[in-house]
Amino acid sequence: MGSGIKVADVMKKNVVTLHANATVQEAARVMKDKGIGSIIVIEGNEAKGILTERDIVRKVVAEMKPLTTRVKDVMSHPLIVVEPETALEDAARVMHDNNIRRLPVINREGLLVGILTENDIMSLFPTIVDLIEEKARL
Repeated sequence: MGSGIKVADVMKKNVVTLHANATVQEAARVMKDKGIGSIIVIEGNEAKGILTERDIVRKVVAEMKPLTTRVKDVMSHPLIVVEPETALEDAARVMHDNNIRRLPVINREGLLVGILTENDIMSLFPTIVDLIEEKARL
């Protein structure tokens, strides 16, 4: 890409979190109400894992675990994260190499400040294509 776009330029800043002791049912309800496919799991002020719809299907429903299962017991961890200053191209490579679609953004103080999704990156492509076509016409 080489465009100088940073993760901070594209990430969503309003990250939905849930405490590690919450139940899978509570997590599913929050995901439904917010229209999202994942929740960052926290303990104290620290992001510890991520719970995705896929985790719920594979680790709860398919294994017939109760909906009262704690999210900490089925979340994906440890978290793979990037910093806000990370180049978008590098973040995309991290996502690809780790076969993940969501990347929490943690600042240098260790605080969760955003989340970058595959869709956030894909939403840039029309703009990038327009820029390339415009440059080609010059």
